[in-house]
Amino acid sequence: MTGVSQAVTGSEAPAAQRTALVDVVIPVHNEEGALPGCLEVLQRHLEEDFPFQWCVTVVDNASTDATLRVAHELAERSDRVRVLHLDSKGRGLALRTAWGYSDADVVVYMDVDLSTGLNGLLPLVAPLVNGHSDLAIGSRLASNARTVRGGKRELISRCYNKIIRWTHGARFSDAQCGFKAVRTDVVRPLLERVRDDSWFFDTELLLLAEYNGLRVHEVPVDWVEDVDTRVDVVRTALDDISGLVHVARAKATGTGRVSGLPRRPAPQAAHPRAVLAEPKNGLLWQVVSFGAIGALSTGITAVLYALLRGWWPPLVANLVALVLTTLWNTEANRRFTFLNQSGSAGRIHLQGLIVFALYYVVTSGALLALQAANPDPSRWLEVLVLVVSSVVGTALRFVLLRSWVFRTPASTEEEES
Repeated sequence: MTGVSQAVTGSEAPAAQRTALVDVVIPVHNEEGALPGCLEVLQRHLEEDFPFQWCVTVVDNASTDATLRVAHELAERSDRVRVLHLDSKGRGLALRTAWGYSDADVVVYMDVDLSTGLNGLLPLVAPLVNGHSDLAIGSRLASNARTVRGGKRELISRCYNKIIRWTHGARFSDAQCGFKAVRTDVVRPLLERVRDDSWFFDTELLLLAEYNGLRVHEVPVDWVEDVDTRVDVVRTALDDISGLVHVARAKATGTGRVSGLPRRPAPQAAHPRAVLAEPKNGLLWQVVSFGAIGALSTGITAVLYALLRGWWPPLVANLVALVLTTLWNTEANRRFTFLNQSGSAGRIHLQGLIVFALYYVVTSGALLALQAANPDPSRWLEVLVLVVSSVVGTALRFVLLRSWVFRTPASTEEEES
C-alpha cells in the first residue's frame, strides 16, 4: 500500500517540496476561556516543530457561551484556522462532521485542554503519512507512557480497556485518550458504520477498524489530567459498555464489515533471499499451547473452587471459578494458540460463550453426579472430580474451538471475501 495522497502548495511544486496536509480537529463546548490559549500553543508548535502542511479546525459543539464568537475571531487572525458550528452536542458528532468534510490527507483529534503533550503529535501522524498504518492513537496505558491523574479515573480507565480486550480481543491499550489520527481515505468508509455520536465514538471506530483488518499504531504519550474536566466518567463508562454490546452484535451479524477500505498486501520479505518464518499455527503448536494454557487454567479453577466452596454451594462456586479463569483463558488462546484468527473477535467471543456453556455443563454435571452418588463427599474428593471433569471439558473445548470457533485460514478468507 502506498502512502496518503500528497497535498502541494502549487500544481507544479517539485517532488522535494511535496508534503501531506494534516487537519487538527478540536471539538469545543463552552470553552471561551481555554480556546485562545490552546490555539496559541498549538499553532506555535505546528509552525516550529511540525514538518507537514497543517490547518486547525475548531468545531463548536452547541456552545451556549461566547465560544463561537471567540473561535471566529481567532480564525480571522490566521488563514490556517477554520471554524465549524453544530447545533447539537456530541464529541463523536463533531469528529464525524469535521473528518467527513475535511480536505486533508490525515485528520487528527485533540482535546482543547491539551492534556496530551504535543511532542507526541509527529509520532502520531508520521506512520499515517508514509502509509505504514491506517489509524494512530495516543495511549496513557502503554508501558512508556507518563500520566498524571487521579486514582478513580485511572482505575475506571484500566478496567474499561481490560473489558474491551477481553470481550473483543482488541490489541490497542487505550481507547479513550483524546489524541488520535486517521487517514481520510480510511475514515470515510468507516464513518458510515460508526453509530455513536458521543464518547463511545472513539472505541467504536477503533474496534471496527481492527475488525476490518486495518493497522492501528499506538504512541505512548505524556498526559496530565485536566482537573476542570466536565466528563461524567462513570456515566460515560456505562454508556461505553452498552456500545460494546452493539459492536459485538455488528460483528456477529456481519454488519460491521466495511466495503471500500484499502487492503494491505500479504507480508513479504524485504530481501529477495529472505525467508519468512512459518507461523506457529499448526496442530502441534496448537495442542502444546492450548494444553499449557488449559493446565494452568485448570489449576487456577481448582484453587478458586476450593476457596469459594467454603462460602457457596458447589454449582455457584464452580461457575464463579470458571468465569474468572475463562476470561483469561480465551484471550490467552487468541493470542498464543490460534494465531491466524485474531481479526474475528465478535464471532469468536459469541461462539466462545456457547463453548463455555458446554464446558460448564460437563463440569457441573460431574459434581451433580458425585452429589447423587455420595451426598456428603469430602472437599478434596469434590476437587478431584472437578479436575477430572475439567480435563474432559478442556479436550472438548479444544475440539470445538479448533473446528468451529477458530476456523482455518482458508475458511476465514472465504467468509470475509
